[in-house]
Amino acid sequence: MKKLITLFLLFTLFLCSAYRKPYKYTIDAEKDAFYHNNVGLNYLKDRIYYAAIQEFKIAIQLSPNTQATAIFKNNLGETYTFIGYPDMARVCFEDAIKLYGLNFKYYQNLIQCYQQLGITKTKIKEYTQSSSIYDKIKLGLLYIQTGEVRRGVIVLDEICMQEPDLLITPAIKQYLKEVTETKL
Repeated sequence: MKKLITLFLLFTLFLCSAYRKPYKYTIDAEKDAFYHNNVGLNYLKDRIYYAAIQEFKIAIQLSPNTQATAIFKNNLGETYTFIGYPDMARVCFEDAIKLYGLNFKYYQNLIQCYQQLGITKTKIKEYTQSSSIYDKIKLGLLYIQTGEVRRGVIVLDEICMQEPDLLITPAIKQYLKEVTETKL
């Protein structure tokens, strides 16, 4: 009887302690890019700007030329703006818009950067000659930022009328609502 119980216990022990394959780490650049972006945001929250900038750069390198990269570049640009480097932020915001031009926040950050650099008048001249809908968004925001609120509202409203199904249109409409309530 003892032998039978011993055999039964050994058999159960063998079944319960089944062999498991060792954990194999796989590199997932996209997942790692989001991790580094989140670490950068935490550093930014803790006011450790150099480390935040480095983490955002790592995230950009791990996931280049994707829609998520636009977020990483925008975060990097916001950090540069916050610490007083609008010339470096400008490149980040322009790249973010090139990668994903349907986020209204990127346009607002870029226009704020232009204002800090003092190049709003030259950019207004540049964007009035363009026929691109995305340049018209920048033009409308520039007009509003430089004090020509009515002119900017007209430009942005025309965009909303021409492109009602564009993904950025609801954000423009919300912005127009806020502007007309406060500045007009």
